[in-house]
Amino acid sequence: MKKSKIERKTKETQIQIELNIDGKGKSRIDTGIKFLNHMLELFAKHGLFDLSLKAKGDLEIDQHHTVEDIGIALGQAFDKALGKRKGIARAGYFVMPMDESLAIVAIDIGGRPYAKFDAEFGDKVVGDLKTDLIEEFFQAFANNLKANLHVRLPYGKTAHHRAEAIFKAFARALSMACSTEKRAKGQIPSTKGKI
Repeated sequence: MKKSKIERKTKETQIQIELNIDGKGKSRIDTGIKFLNHMLELFAKHGLFDLSLKAKGDLEIDQHHTVEDIGIALGQAFDKALGKRKGIARAGYFVMPMDESLAIVAIDIGGRPYAKFDAEFGDKVVGDLKTDLIEEFFQAFANNLKANLHVRLPYGKTAHHRAEAIFKAFARALSMACSTEKRAKGQIPSTKGKI
């Protein structure tokens, strides 16, 4: 089973995560930022990840520490749950329409962290989430999973639909990358023999 528990405590945030990659899409999310809760709930649902995430941060100062640290801790949770990456597909992609918006996400859990985020929102805030922090979340996630992550949003009108398309595509791409390849029979998905 691909499961993990992560607890991250700093002077700015306290985050607890329980993750089951091979779950059914159940979630309990409390970040203190309602729109981020919504995005992480649909991330769990569309990726079929069981995710419990509780975060307390210095939101009275700014959302930055909380959003970035959630990305860090969630990346660490996936990293821990995947272990040596034996038998996984390793790479995944998805193209997700959300009404007038379209998101494309590709990921390679190959040990080399990199994030390319090509999406604009127009609005500075969606719900109660500052849109410039969405890129920070994905950068932190990619760094801590040690994954190559590309996010592209070629078009869309509303900031809500743009963000939702991205998080749904991210969930589906990551689910594909984390899935077990039966024919691999537990092999590490690299010609190097190590990720």
